Amino acid sequence: MKKQINFPLKMHRRYWLQRFQKFGLFTLGAWLSPSFIFAKKEDADEAIQKITGNAKIQDGRVTLTIPPLIENGNLVVLKVSVESPMTANDYVKAIHVIAEGNPLPNIFTAYLTPRSGTANITTRVRLADSQRVWGIAQMSNGSFWQGSAETLVTLSACAEMV
Repeated sequence: MKKQINFPLKMHRRYWLQRFQKFGLFTLGAWLSPSFIFAKKEDADEAIQKITGNAKIQDGRVTLTIPPLIENGNLVVLKVSVESPMTANDYVKAIHVIAEGNPLPNIFTAYLTPRSGTANITTRVRLADSQRVWGIAQMSNGSFWQGSAETLVTLSACAEMV
């Protein structure tokens, strides 16, 4: 016979606060520490290092378009385009987008093939704060190219706590 667990019908904020006090609010405080919420430039550099290894990153060929002033960081339109013929011998294998101010700097990676036709991506992302966003293209010959854009966010998205 299964043991049934009874939960209160309405779990309000006070219910959870009482439980946190009983079982240790310090655990929640450690999880929500500023080091977790706010990223450091070193985190973005580490994410880029994981992507490229020891390969040299060249400037150019990547155009990252993002509004210079964003009212709300929850939905930010971001466009990345890479100059490439997209032939079987010369194409973009992956496009990586890194935001150095987000708690998790590697926003997304898009994988492409010559059949993709063009190396253009438009999406929406969340940005935690005013920051520089990097677009890194990994080419089929193993080279890496980069482009970046600065943006000013007036209301951050990733670090908001309700």
